[in-house]
Parts: sequence; structure tokens; C-alpha cells
Amino acid sequence: MRITRSTFAAAGLAVMSIMAAPVAQAETLADTLVAAYRNSNLLDQNRATLRAADEDVATAVSSLRPVLKWAATAGYSDTDRYEASQAALELTAQMTLMSFGRTGLAIDIAKESVLATREALRGVEQNILLGAVQAYTDVKSASESVAINRNSARVIGEELRAAQDRFEVGEVTRTDVALAEARLAAARAALSAAEGQLQVARESYKAATGAYPVRLAALPPSPKLPKTLAEAQNTAQRLHPSIRQAQRQVTVSELQVAAQAAERMPVLTGSLSAGTGESSITGDLDDVSVGLNLNQTIYSGGRLSALHRRALAGRDAARAGLLQTGVEVAQNVANAWANIAVSRAQISAIDEQIRAATVAFRGVKEEATLGARTTLDVLDAEQDLLNAQADRIEAEAALQVAFYSLLSSMGLLTVDHLNLGIPTYDPAAYYNAVRNAPGTSVQGKSLDRVLRAINKP
Repeated sequence: MRITRSTFAAAGLAVMSIMAAPVAQAETLADTLVAAYRNSNLLDQNRATLRAADEDVATAVSSLRPVLKWAATAGYSDTDRYEASQAALELTAQMTLMSFGRTGLAIDIAKESVLATREALRGVEQNILLGAVQAYTDVKSASESVAINRNSARVIGEELRAAQDRFEVGEVTRTDVALAEARLAAARAALSAAEGQLQVARESYKAATGAYPVRLAALPPSPKLPKTLAEAQNTAQRLHPSIRQAQRQVTVSELQVAAQAAERMPVLTGSLSAGTGESSITGDLDDVSVGLNLNQTIYSGGRLSALHRRALAGRDAARAGLLQTGVEVAQNVANAWANIAVSRAQISAIDEQIRAATVAFRGVKEEATLGARTTLDVLDAEQDLLNAQADRIEAEAALQVAFYSLLSSMGLLTVDHLNLGIPTYDPAAYYNAVRNAPGTSVQGKSLDRVLRAINKP
């Protein structure tokens, strides 16, 4: 079976031309991250959850203020003795004058819960961006795998035609033709699998960003990373949203212990009411009353003690959760660090494998022209080279994901840290608008502008 050097050179040029095609106006990784940030329903969901937590602060603050109510009544009665009618209008005000710490603790709990929810939102942002990186690299690697497999099927098809021509003139046997036919069928099957994987990757990309990829640019240089594992882990312990959220939850649990203890204290409330009315029997009905009420629960069947013990258990659980979160974050950082080292070592080894496989493939082809090698030898050598190229693609994709996984494990995979240059959601904007419990529903024009800017294409 004759396989010429020009055939292999043409195949190599085809692969290189596909992999090194012009990337003018191509979608970069930064574009993908921006699209994921702007189009994430999950981010929108968690932003709304944060705004609901902001309103919990307003609810707690409102307990410091009086409650005003009005009531209007009217009545009519007709009996054997008399006929009477009356109407009245009453305005009442009631306010907690002293709660012995209850109100202040409720406000502090709500504020700490807001801060914990902000960290949860930052964690969601990291997951969204890391998913976008994974989707981007999956499409890139799948596209390159399709190109390699398509070119392999084309080259083997040419080898099959050459084998058939040589069989017709008696230079090779029917076995050589059958081997080429079998390898071509395998190459076409591999191409179909690669095309299927590319379609799956495209769907994942659409789910992550809101649109299918058109043409993706080459992967950018690696982001700036820490120099040592210890530095990365120290950064993670300070900045990772899971740790910071757990710290806030510990604070909340400690405040809840104090709040349950305060439930044993008395409550002092004041009330003021003024009313006016008219009765067909007594005439005008005008009255004003002022009152103070001091009450305290003496015995509740053990309920207050049970709630206090429950709060203590919750505090212990939160503290243990914080310690465990720190362990898991440190482990994730170490795993990401190791994955980077492994991927780099794999790429270096695979590059050597590709160089050796290329030399071997060329040598086997030359020997085949001299009759020292069989068709199977040539096909096996080509398959070794194809496998090495595919492994190189997978290792490069794994390295890119490992870079950003390390940033995520450190708590640094955010739009701000990556300097993507787009308006970002301000988690404090809505809080600042409602934290003092305004009497009307306040969305805030500034917040509206930020939300529009985030979703602007």
C-alpha cells in the first residue's frame, strides 16, 4: 500500500489550518464570561433572594416605630323599649417602649443574615463563571477533536483508494484493502462521536451563556496565579465566599442565643387612642386614653428553655460548620493546584509523544513503500499519532479549567477580579434604599440604572 509524504503533509497542513484559522471578531473567553454573567437566571434568582433578606432588616427596624390604626364602627338597634343608633371613629397608636434587647438583637440578626446572603450570591457568581469557562473549553476541545477526526477519515479514505488501486494491479492482497476499510469505518465512527460531543458542548455553552457559540477565539494566557500553594490557601481562608458566609452564620447563631435569653425579660409597651362618635341615646361620644403595659412570661411549660437550648445547639453546629468549610476550601485549593501541575506535566509528556509518534509515522510510511512494513503497521502508527493529538487537546482544556478552578477555590473568580469591564450588580444598593424601612416601596432609580446596565448587550 503506497502512502506518499505529500499525502501526510497535506493532512498536517489541513489540521493546522483548521486549528490556526483567523479569529477576527471571534468570541473570546472574556466575552463568554460576560454573557454568562448577564444572562444567568440563577444570578437573578439569588439577587432577588438577597433583596428579600434586605427587607428583613426593614421589617426588624419597623418594630422600633409606633403602629397606627384606625377603626370605624356603626350600629343600629330596635327593641320594644327604644330605637337607637350609634357611630364611632377611633385612632390608636401602640409602640414598644422597651424590649430589653429583643429589638436590637433582631435587627443585628437581620443585618448579619444579609451579609451572609451576599456571600452566597458571590459564591453563585463564581459557579456561573466557572461553568462558562468549562463550556468554552469544552466547545474548543470538541471542535478541534472534530477537525482531527475529520481529517483522519479523509486521509484514511485516500489510503483506502490507494490500496484498492494497488490491489487491482496485484501489489497488495485483499487483506490490506479490508484493513483499510475497517480503519476507515472506525475513523468515521470516531468522527460521528466527536461531532456528537461537539453538539453536546454547544448545548452546554448555550445553557451557560444564553446563545450558541459562533466562532471561539484561542484560549487566553493563564490568569495571574499565586506563587505557592500556601499563599493560595491563605487567600482562600480570607476571601472564599463559603467561609465568609459560614462566619456570618456563626455570628447569627450567637445573636440568636442572646435573643432567646432576652425572651425571658419583660416588655414595656405604650398606647394612645382617641375616638369620636355619636349616639342617639347619649349624644356625642369623645374620648382620649393613654396606657402603659409591662408584661413578662413567668412560666411557659418549658418552651423558653427549650428554645434557648435549641439556639445553643444551633450555635455549636454553625461553629463546627465553619471549621469544616475551612477544611473543604483548603482541600479544594490543593486539588486545583495539583490539577494544574498534573495537566502541565501531561502536556509536556504528550508533546514528546506527538514528536515521537510523528517521526515513527513518517518512518513506517517510508518503510511501507519499500515493502518492509504492512498496511496495518502504517494504520497503527497513524492511530498512535491521532490518539496523542487528542490527548493533547484534552490536557490543554483540563489545564485551562484548572487555572480558573484555582481562582474559584480562592474566592477570586468574580467579574471584578477578572476585570471584565462591565457594570456589576451592587448588592448594597437595594439595602441602602430600604434599610431604614421607608413608608413607601422603594426600588431606587440608581438601582434601576445598574440593573439595566448589567443586562445591556
